[in-house]
Amino acid sequence: MSATTIETSTEATAVAATGPAAAKPSFLPLIMDVAVPLASYYLLKNGFGMSTVAALAWSSVVPAVRTLWSLVKERTFNGLAGLILLVNVVGLLLSLVAGDPRLMLAKDSGVSSVVGIGILLSVRLGRPMMTQGMKPFLIKGDAAKNAAWERLLAGSERFRQAERTFSLIWGAALLGECVLRVVGAYTLPVDTMVWLGTVVMVATIGLAILLSGRFAVVPMEKLLEQELAGRTR
Repeated sequence: MSATTIETSTEATAVAATGPAAAKPSFLPLIMDVAVPLASYYLLKNGFGMSTVAALAWSSVVPAVRTLWSLVKERTFNGLAGLILLVNVVGLLLSLVAGDPRLMLAKDSGVSSVVGIGILLSVRLGRPMMTQGMKPFLIKGDAAKNAAWERLLAGSERFRQAERTFSLIWGAALLGECVLRVVGAYTLPVDTMVWLGTVVMVATIGLAILLSGRFAVVPMEKLLEQELAGRTR
């Protein structure tokens, strides 16, 4: 998932569209690539009573179309949609796995490992995947902040490092959660892991939020403020 590149001409046009209305386009990728597939999965499974396999298959339609569209039409790879599609495929494969209770507990960590590895690889490839989820919360649909973001992304190594750090923290956290749950599944009593797995997941997300905020979001916010202040002088 990489930061969305905004051309200078569109920045000028967007100046007149600040405020809540301008925030909508920023969140559209997240809505289409994450919210729609997840919501459709739970709606089909819990609302319409579909099987896990059927719900995963149908909820994969949007990310599959989004991924193919970006490859064919835009000649780019939609990392977020591609990751959600991969997660669904892994979920489909894991749904076919059967065995003892410990194996069933361990396979639940498979999705976390796929997401974590995908995020870490995106950093290695120079396209930090978590940026698309973070950027809208920092620029808040403000055209001036968006322009400042692009300037910093092009010219500030500190800003790019903080951007990479955000994805690295989340990728490492999710991969670490997978390892902990697999180890726990084969070393702790099954009854313990049934509830401890959820605790580990919640704790991992909380820790990732705290660390990414401290070492990535806060520094990026300060750099954005400094960039904006320098332009208004």
